Amino acid sequence: MVQAPGPVFFSVKDCGKTIITKTQGQKVASDGLKGRVIELSLADLNSNEALSWRKVKLCVEDVQGYNCLLNFHGMDMTRDKLCSLIKKRQSIIEAYVDARTTDGYIVRLFCIAFTRPQDNQIKKTCYAQSSQVRSIRARMVQTLSDLGSSKDLKGLVKDLISAPIGEQIERECSGIFPIKDCFIRKVKVLKKPKFDVSSLMEWHTDEGTDVGTAVAPVAEEGLVAGAGGRL
Repeated sequence: MVQAPGPVFFSVKDCGKTIITKTQGQKVASDGLKGRVIELSLADLNSNEALSWRKVKLCVEDVQGYNCLLNFHGMDMTRDKLCSLIKKRQSIIEAYVDARTTDGYIVRLFCIAFTRPQDNQIKKTCYAQSSQVRSIRARMVQTLSDLGSSKDLKGLVKDLISAPIGEQIERECSGIFPIKDCFIRKVKVLKKPKFDVSSLMEWHTDEGTDVGTAVAPVAEEGLVAGAGGRL
């Protein structure tokens, strides 16, 4: 049984433990662990039950002793959360885009949103026209493409976890048709660059280490003759 410490930007560092058969002959235990995908709830990783609808997939990239070094592998929504958003008398708008991060990862981002009634609307339905759906989808694709291609994978995951990307898309699309419940529904890592241990260790080293503040050098006072100091 080995431990699986999570990446540094999650508040809970110890994700859990996984079972593996001991090394026997030419069958090495670490080879059976590499490539294993672990699915965890974001509520457990960040100690916040409000995020229980978000699932995070982490992939074992390397094994050091009894610790498995994990890398981001994907993100998803729970089925009950997705079903709670789908209602009658509204339009569903979905979009996806493939983006290449600055460090060479190719990720596919899926977005979902729903139309809502306008303010003071009497009509029960709030269906969007096909031209409006295409315009909103194009705005979604542009936002997701800018988000995925402007940062490395570590920065992208931080934004997906903390930044209100759905609210930003809602504001940008409000001039076309009012929408609500906009979420990044799923994230897939399609292609990874060549494995590099140093870049993987950046996911597990604390960037916020307190090294203290710089102290100005103290100026030496002039020694006075006859006060015990040398001339």
